[in-house]
Amino acid sequence: MKNKNGIKDKAILFGWIAGLLIVISLIWFFTQPLQTRYLLRSVNSVFMNNNDSRRVLEYLPVKSGQTGLMGFWYSMQNTKDLIFVFTIFQDGILVPLGAIVSDNGNVEELIPLSAHAVQIYEKIPKSIVQIYVNRIEITAKAIIKG
Repeated sequence: MKNKNGIKDKAILFGWIAGLLIVISLIWFFTQPLQTRYLLRSVNSVFMNNNDSRRVLEYLPVKSGQTGLMGFWYSMQNTKDLIFVFTIFQDGILVPLGAIVSDNGNVEELIPLSAHAVQIYEKIPKSIVQIYVNRIEITAKAIIKG
């Protein structure tokens, strides 16, 4: 009798965990358009606060079948450049950055997207930044090819 109760309790616990994961996944999936819109507005506000004339125009969804980086691709206004908004995890802190990618797929500039990111960005080892830049450039060239 004790064995059946133990199995039943474990099955109920497993069901709760599986249910929570499914709910979290659905929420994540269905809120992606909202997340991309808020991120677009945040990046544009950073540009405005820095008196930068560049603006982010629209979200560019990555085609299915391509492995992508954890971040979001956006087109830029009045140019063929793209911006990839992502985070680097440094010393327990998420550092939001934007990589301006030219139309040939090369990263032209990395922009810290918060006041704290500006302070932390200088402390990030250049080798880690270069790893991210290489990954972004590989993905950008695949996106540009279509």
